[in-house]
Amino acid sequence: MLINIETIKARLRMAVDPLKKSNAVFFKTGVGDYAEHDQFMGISVPNLRLIAKQYPKLEFKNLKKLLRSPINEERLLALIILVNQYKHSNQDYKNSIYEFYISHLKYVNNWNLVDASAHLIIGAHLNSKSKEYLLQLSQSKILWERRIAIVATWYFIRNDNLNPTFKIAKKLLRDEHDLIHKAVGWMLREAGKRDQAQLINFLDQYSGVMPRTMLRYSIERFPESVRKGYLKR
Repeated sequence: MLINIETIKARLRMAVDPLKKSNAVFFKTGVGDYAEHDQFMGISVPNLRLIAKQYPKLEFKNLKKLLRSPINEERLLALIILVNQYKHSNQDYKNSIYEFYISHLKYVNNWNLVDASAHLIIGAHLNSKSKEYLLQLSQSKILWERRIAIVATWYFIRNDNLNPTFKIAKKLLRDEHDLIHKAVGWMLREAGKRDQAQLINFLDQYSGVMPRTMLRYSIERFPESVRKGYLKR
């Protein structure tokens, strides 16, 4: 069935909750801030997921139109649909989705977009392959590509492969952006859930040079006395 992109946009407008526009407070949208470019309609993520289920076979040409939108929820909808398609596709189409995703990375340009898709497309695709692409992204000048690099490792963590997380975390130790500090700390914490000893070993080596936010996120599950010990370093 042919789908008109305007039909999808109309469906999104119907799902707007005026009270949800306050969600923009979770993003820094001021002049010069990381989300200065973004516009928000006010649609909850659960509602976006429901809408995505109505368009399971949306073609790349229409996904591209959504991804190029200045509206955050339209880009997020496209990514949710892509993730759903990746989960339920054969390997050939998974390859196409992966290539489409990495060729449109510049539109995966806010933390919610990265966090909803990077591990479920790039991470899933590279799970049994070389991780060199992620190492390259971790050194990018583009904030979102660096966040993609570390968040993509969440998929590996879930499959008990922690080494890529620690390797990329090491490369991002001196990153200057707090969104990277939070993402790295988050992934270190997730890795620690699988192997606390490996996390402790990493922290014993690098806690003294880690940004404080990164450290705080990574040690959240530790006993208070242990947390205080690391924070004093």
